[in-house]
Amino acid sequence: MDFLEPMIALDETHYQDGYKDGYDDGMVSGKEEGRQVGLKLGFQVGEELGFYQGCLDVWMSIIRLDQGAFSARVRKYMEQLAALLSNYPLSDPENNLQDMMKEIRLKFRVITGSLGAKLGSARKCAAPGIMEDTWSSVSNNHLKSLQLEKILESCYFLSL
Repeated sequence: MDFLEPMIALDETHYQDGYKDGYDDGMVSGKEEGRQVGLKLGFQVGEELGFYQGCLDVWMSIIRLDQGAFSARVRKYMEQLAALLSNYPLSDPENNLQDMMKEIRLKFRVITGSLGAKLGSARKCAAPGIMEDTWSSVSNNHLKSLQLEKILESCYFLSL
Protein backbone atom coordinates (compact mmCIF):
# COMPACT_ATOMS: atom_id res chain seq x y z
CA MET A 1 0.00 0.00 0.00
CA ASP A 2 1.36 3.30 -1.08
CA PHE A 3 1.43 6.11 1.49
CA LEU A 4 -0.37 8.43 -1.01
CA GLU A 5 -3.41 6.16 -1.48
CA PRO A 6 -5.39 7.61 1.47
CA MET A 7 -4.88 11.14 0.10
CA ILE A 8 -5.99 10.05 -3.38
CA ALA A 9 -9.04 8.31 -1.89
CA LEU A 10 -9.85 11.43 0.17
CA ASP A 11 -9.53 13.62 -2.93
CA GLU A 12 -11.81 11.28 -4.90
CA THR A 13 -14.34 11.28 -2.03
CA HIS A 14 -14.41 15.09 -1.97
CA TYR A 15 -14.73 15.17 -5.74
CA GLN A 16 -17.69 12.75 -5.67
CA ASP A 17 -19.37 14.69 -2.82
CA GLY A 18 -18.94 17.98 -4.69
CA TYR A 19 -20.23 16.45 -7.89
CA LYS A 20 -23.32 15.07 -6.12
CA ASP A 21 -24.02 18.40 -4.38
CA GLY A 22 -23.60 20.32 -7.64
CA TYR A 23 -25.80 17.87 -9.52
CA ASP A 24 -28.56 18.12 -6.91
CA ASP A 25 -28.39 21.94 -6.88
CA GLY A 26 -28.41 21.97 -10.69
CA MET A 27 -31.51 19.78 -10.79
CA VAL A 28 -33.39 22.15 -8.49
CA SER A 29 -32.35 25.33 -10.29
CA GLY A 30 -32.75 23.69 -13.73
CA LYS A 31 -36.31 22.67 -12.97
CA GLU A 32 -37.17 26.17 -11.78
CA GLU A 33 -35.53 27.80 -14.81
CA GLY A 34 -37.27 25.34 -17.13
CA ARG A 35 -40.59 26.11 -15.47
CA GLN A 36 -40.09 29.86 -15.95
CA VAL A 37 -39.09 29.46 -19.61
CA GLY A 38 -42.07 27.14 -20.16
CA LEU A 39 -44.47 29.65 -18.62
CA LYS A 40 -43.07 32.46 -20.75
CA LEU A 41 -43.25 30.48 -23.99
CA GLY A 42 -46.66 29.10 -23.10
CA PHE A 43 -47.96 32.62 -22.53
CA GLN A 44 -46.54 33.80 -25.86
CA VAL A 45 -48.15 30.90 -27.73
CA GLY A 46 -51.44 31.46 -25.93
CA GLU A 47 -51.35 35.15 -26.77
CA GLU A 48 -50.70 34.45 -30.43
CA LEU A 49 -53.40 31.76 -30.65
CA GLY A 50 -55.83 34.08 -28.87
CA PHE A 51 -55.08 36.83 -31.36
CA TYR A 52 -55.80 34.52 -34.29
CA GLN A 53 -58.97 33.23 -32.62
CA GLY A 54 -60.12 36.79 -31.92
CA CYS A 55 -59.68 37.82 -35.55
CA LEU A 56 -61.47 34.67 -36.65
CA ASP A 57 -64.35 35.41 -34.27
CA VAL A 58 -64.71 38.91 -35.74
CA TRP A 59 -64.71 37.56 -39.29
CA MET A 60 -67.24 34.87 -38.39
CA SER A 61 -69.46 37.53 -36.79
CA ILE A 62 -69.33 39.49 -40.02
CA ILE A 63 -70.30 36.35 -41.96
CA ARG A 64 -73.24 35.72 -39.61
CA LEU A 65 -74.49 39.23 -40.33
CA ASP A 66 -73.96 38.98 -44.08
CA GLN A 67 -73.14 35.73 -45.87
CA GLY A 68 -71.77 37.66 -48.84
CA ALA A 69 -69.28 39.75 -46.89
CA PHE A 70 -66.37 37.53 -47.97
CA SER A 71 -65.79 35.36 -51.01
CA ALA A 72 -66.35 31.61 -50.80
CA ARG A 73 -62.60 31.08 -51.06
CA VAL A 74 -61.88 33.34 -48.07
CA ARG A 75 -64.67 31.68 -46.06
CA LYS A 76 -63.08 28.31 -46.83
CA TYR A 77 -59.72 29.60 -45.57
CA MET A 78 -61.43 30.85 -42.42
CA GLU A 79 -62.99 27.43 -41.83
CA GLN A 80 -59.58 25.82 -42.29
CA LEU A 81 -58.06 28.26 -39.79
CA ALA A 82 -60.85 27.48 -37.33
CA ALA A 83 -60.10 23.75 -37.69
CA LEU A 84 -56.37 24.32 -37.16
CA LEU A 85 -57.00 26.43 -34.06
CA SER A 86 -59.44 23.92 -32.57
CA ASN A 87 -57.01 21.03 -33.17
CA TYR A 88 -54.08 22.78 -31.50
CA PRO A 89 -53.37 20.80 -28.30
CA LEU A 90 -53.45 23.10 -25.29
CA SER A 91 -53.15 20.53 -22.50
CA ASP A 92 -51.13 17.64 -23.95
CA PRO A 93 -48.29 19.05 -26.03
CA GLU A 94 -47.11 17.01 -28.98
CA ASN A 95 -43.84 16.96 -30.87
CA ASN A 96 -45.26 18.62 -33.98
CA LEU A 97 -46.38 21.86 -32.29
CA GLN A 98 -43.98 23.98 -34.34
CA ASP A 99 -45.38 22.55 -37.58
CA MET A 100 -48.94 23.17 -36.42
CA MET A 101 -48.10 26.75 -35.48
CA LYS A 102 -46.49 27.30 -38.90
CA GLU A 103 -49.69 26.09 -40.58
CA ILE A 104 -51.81 28.43 -38.46
CA ARG A 105 -49.56 31.42 -39.20
CA LEU A 106 -49.55 30.62 -42.91
CA LYS A 107 -53.33 30.26 -43.08
CA PHE A 108 -53.73 33.56 -41.21
CA ARG A 109 -51.42 35.28 -43.69
CA VAL A 110 -53.39 33.83 -46.60
CA ILE A 111 -56.63 35.19 -45.15
CA THR A 112 -55.26 38.64 -44.37
CA GLY A 113 -53.63 38.76 -47.79
CA SER A 114 -56.93 37.83 -49.44
CA LEU A 115 -58.65 40.59 -47.48
CA GLY A 116 -56.00 43.10 -48.47
CA ALA A 117 -54.93 43.59 -44.87
CA LYS A 118 -51.40 44.87 -44.43
CA LEU A 119 -49.66 43.14 -41.58
CA GLY A 120 -46.09 43.77 -40.45
CA SER A 121 -45.84 40.84 -38.09
CA ALA A 122 -48.59 38.78 -36.54
CA ARG A 123 -46.44 38.22 -33.46
CA LYS A 124 -46.42 41.98 -32.77
CA CYS A 125 -50.19 41.78 -32.41
CA ALA A 126 -51.05 44.47 -34.94
CA ALA A 127 -54.78 44.11 -34.32
CA PRO A 128 -55.65 47.80 -34.84
CA GLY A 129 -54.20 47.67 -38.36
CA ILE A 130 -56.00 44.46 -39.14
CA MET A 131 -59.28 45.83 -37.88
CA GLU A 132 -58.89 48.99 -39.95
CA ASP A 133 -58.08 46.92 -43.03
CA THR A 134 -60.97 44.56 -42.35
CA TRP A 135 -63.17 47.61 -41.86
CA SER A 136 -62.16 49.02 -45.24
CA SER A 137 -62.36 45.67 -47.05
CA VAL A 138 -66.05 45.26 -46.27
CA SER A 139 -68.27 47.14 -48.71
CA ASN A 140 -70.03 50.36 -47.68
CA ASN A 141 -73.41 48.58 -47.56
CA HIS A 142 -72.15 46.38 -44.76
CA LEU A 143 -70.67 49.27 -42.81
CA LYS A 144 -74.10 50.82 -42.52
CA SER A 145 -75.17 47.96 -40.30
CA LEU A 146 -75.05 49.18 -36.71
CA GLN A 147 -74.35 45.66 -35.45
CA LEU A 148 -71.33 45.30 -37.69
CA GLU A 149 -69.98 48.68 -36.65
CA LYS A 150 -70.33 47.74 -32.99
CA ILE A 151 -68.53 44.44 -33.53
CA LEU A 152 -65.65 46.06 -35.37
CA GLU A 153 -65.35 49.00 -32.98
CA SER A 154 -65.38 46.77 -29.90
CA CYS A 155 -62.70 44.55 -31.39
CA TYR A 156 -60.65 47.56 -32.42
CA PHE A 157 -60.76 49.18 -28.98
CA LEU A 158 -60.19 45.90 -27.14
CA SER A 159 -57.02 45.35 -29.14
CA LEU A 160 -55.43 48.72 -28.30
